[in-house]
Order: sequence, then C-alpha cells, then structure tokens
Amino acid sequence: MSEMILLRHRDIPDLDHLDVYRQNGGFEAFKKVVTSMKPEQVINEVKVSGLRGRGGAGFPTGVKWSFLPNNLWPHYVVANGDESEPGTFKDREILEHNPFQFLEGLMIACYAVQANVGYTYLRGEFWQIGHFLEQKIAELEAAGLLGDGLFGTSYALRLFVHLGAGAYICGEETALLESIEGKMGQPRIRPPFPAVAGLYNRPTVINNVETLTNIPSILANGSDWFHKMGTEKSPGVKVFSLSGRINRPGNYELPLGTPFRTLIYEHGGGIPDGHAIKAILPAGASSSVIKATDTALDTPMDYESVAAIGSMLGSASVIVVDDTVNMEWLLHKTVHFFRHESCGKCTPCREGTYWMDHILDRMLADGSSDQDVDLLVTVAKQIRNKCLCPLGEFSITAVLSSVDKFAEDFRGAQ
Repeated sequence: MSEMILLRHRDIPDLDHLDVYRQNGGFEAFKKVVTSMKPEQVINEVKVSGLRGRGGAGFPTGVKWSFLPNNLWPHYVVANGDESEPGTFKDREILEHNPFQFLEGLMIACYAVQANVGYTYLRGEFWQIGHFLEQKIAELEAAGLLGDGLFGTSYALRLFVHLGAGAYICGEETALLESIEGKMGQPRIRPPFPAVAGLYNRPTVINNVETLTNIPSILANGSDWFHKMGTEKSPGVKVFSLSGRINRPGNYELPLGTPFRTLIYEHGGGIPDGHAIKAILPAGASSSVIKATDTALDTPMDYESVAAIGSMLGSASVIVVDDTVNMEWLLHKTVHFFRHESCGKCTPCREGTYWMDHILDRMLADGSSDQDVDLLVTVAKQIRNKCLCPLGEFSITAVLSSVDKFAEDFRGAQ
C-alpha cells in the first residue's frame, strides 16, 4: 500500500493539529452525515462496507449499530481504548498521532445511533493520552464542531474521556461500562446486552478505537472504495502489531488477507540472528499458538482464514516465537499474566488461572513430568465454557494449543 488510511500521520506531518487535519479533508465526512444524511443511512453505509470490529471479535460494525432500539433513550457510544492485550499497541499510535480521525469516527457513530454523548475509555496507564484527547476535544468545541446546533442543525454532541485504573479486564465491554459508572471493573451477566441495557442501563454501542478510525474514510469515499481492499468477507485494511523475535517490530497497516509470511519477512525483516521461526501468536497472549509451517506462513491474515487453521486474528497483535524460545517458559509468562488480571468474579477463572500458574511454576523449577502436563491440561479444560467473559477462555488457548503442538518442549511429555 502506498497511501495510509489509519496511520495517515506517517504520510502527513502534524496531522494531530486541527488545521492540518481539516486541510486534508478532516470533518468533511462528519459535516456530510449531519447535514445531508439520516442516521439510518449512515448505519446502512457502514453495513454495506462490511467493516468488522477491529478490537478482536470481528463483528460487523453496522449490524452492531443497528441493534439499538428506538424506544429507549438516551443512546450512548463508547470507544474502547483500553488496549491491554500483550502484544497490542496499534490504538496507542492512532490516539497519539491521528487523534482527530478517531474522534471524527466516534462523532459519526454517535450521530448514526442518535447519541448526544460519547465516551472514550482509556486504560489507566494512558493518562497522558487522556489529557491529550481532552485538549483535542476542547479544540473541537472551540471550532464549533462539538456542542449544540452543529452545522446549523438541531443535533448536539459532547465527548468525554474516562480513564480506568490499569485493569486488563476492563477491555471486556461490560466491565468497561461498570468502570465508567464508578463500580468495580467486573463483567456483567448477559443478557441483557449493552445494545439494550448498556451505560447507565441505556442502549449503548461499544467500538474499538481502530474500528472507529475507519469510519470517516468510509463515509467520505463510499463502501465500494472500502471493498477494493482486503477480502470479500474481511474488507479493508488492518493495523498489525508485530512483536516478539523479529528484526523490525512495529505497527504495519496492510490489507486484510495479507499472508503471515509477508508481514514477518517482508515488513518485519525476518528473525534475528538467522534463527528459524517456531510459532506465531496471531492475537497476542490470548490466542491459540500456530506452528509456523509453510502452510501457516502462507495463510492470509483475515478472520476466516486464521480461524480455519485453529486460531483467531483477534486484534492482530502478532507475536513471533523462534527456536530459542521454550513453549513451557512462554506458557508460564502468559498464564501468570491472566492469573494476575483475573477479576475473581468467576470461580473457574479465579481458581483455574491460579492453579495453572502454580503447576507451571513447579514445572519450570523442578522439571515437568507427564503427570504435571496432564494436570495442567485437565485444569485448563475445567475452565472452558464456564466463565462470564472471555478472560478465562483466553487463559487456556495458548496452554492447550502449545501442549498439543509442541509436546517436545514439555519435559517428560509423551
């Protein structure tokens, strides 16, 4: 790709300045929808574009917007900027360097679902970004792009920033809502779903930062333009956060469907010191591990293709593992993270992550036995499908896939 869509700041200096952003077409899409489109037309355009959520689930964005009932008011839109998944750092770059495109996407989403208030939720460690965004919002208010009677219409909109306290669990959308409301960040029981009973028990749309950053370009250029990139079922571009044992880690904006091999070797510069690639975690610590065979490396990075080889694309935080890394050590790192970040509400997650961490401690200290490996797998399977939110499921995906695909790394495993 020659021209960036989401990481446009790499092509356009000072894009985080309002005058520069407006000189490059900024807020023309927002003005267009407010002055000449009905909310349902905006929703339909996003539906037709095929844009899917970039936070991990890959759910169609326009469909999600259409779930809000029109007999319960007010409506809210919340941007999820928690970004706590190990290996994910795409949203941070957007927020720091292309904030107005993100804010314009949030504003268009608010208009589409007839919300007059929008929130951006940021992880607690992003406090500097929080202050930065508040400054940008103040600039929009001063320029008449936020507030009452926008563009001479009756539409009014205000945006607010809310900081969490550094809890991974608040990336889960219902725990995020609890946090905004001043409660403990723990997942809610569903149903009801946020589309009906979300923030303050009112209909709410929750979208990832990267998802919303796509919206202005779609409304400016049309859904047909968006479909020219990516694949039929996964259109558009994606920011891939590449890290691990790689020569050039970083964020890479590429069309969905780009093969792993292209990302890792062409853009990432391959593996340091001539080592062989061993495994790929395509969605950070929460994904099933892929054995880096030629077939896997040639797999297109889109939602369907990655699922077909037994993992998920998620937020596309691609962690590369080479032949210097022992998978038992890697599991210890990931399980310890999930144990630490479990909110404790679900017994299987709270106790299961503790015992998996305890078993892996023993395996690393004393050398694993067949009994240890079997017990680790048994505990992981006891967590499966028994938790309120995906954290419990995330904690076991790397465990089960690593033991299955890399038995030689678990001393004593058959």
